[in-house]
Amino acid sequence: MTPLKSSWPKIYPPLVEHLKLQVRMNIKTRGVELRTSSATTDTGALQKGADFIKAFTLGFDVDDAIALLRLDDLYIETFEVKDVKTLSGDHLARAIGRIAGKDGKTKFAIENSSRTRVVLADQKIHILGGFKNIHIAREAIVSLILGAPPGKVYGNLRTVASRMKERF
Repeated sequence: MTPLKSSWPKIYPPLVEHLKLQVRMNIKTRGVELRTSSATTDTGALQKGADFIKAFTLGFDVDDAIALLRLDDLYIETFEVKDVKTLSGDHLARAIGRIAGKDGKTKFAIENSSRTRVVLADQKIHILGGFKNIHIAREAIVSLILGAPPGKVYGNLRTVASRMKERF
């Protein structure tokens, strides 16, 4: 069973109840079909619904994707490791390993300090969050790809996180 099919009971209620859209999963075309109904009030509901489904298919958790529906200033940025630096073979594997860290520790540190969600899908990296927060997370990930030791990145994240706390 596909992840979309198994998570369907958690996916369709926010679309139907929150955005008041009509939703169905078309098994033949392997797609999700959205359309407005007479109860739909928000003009951007269809786009929000499409972004929500896209976020789930990129690999974000259902709860993280639901945040896209509720908050207007959330975005998804996608880039590949090769957009930053051309790597191949073991060098590429090490760069991805530096981003993930042991047991996902580095990835979680980036997520927590920048208040974003990060998905590592092979060579693609997806970041969900606010505009400035995405920038902070991307800077950390880019420095890891370029070969910075994780300890140095942790230090940079710590200083950026403390600056963010001072602002709010």
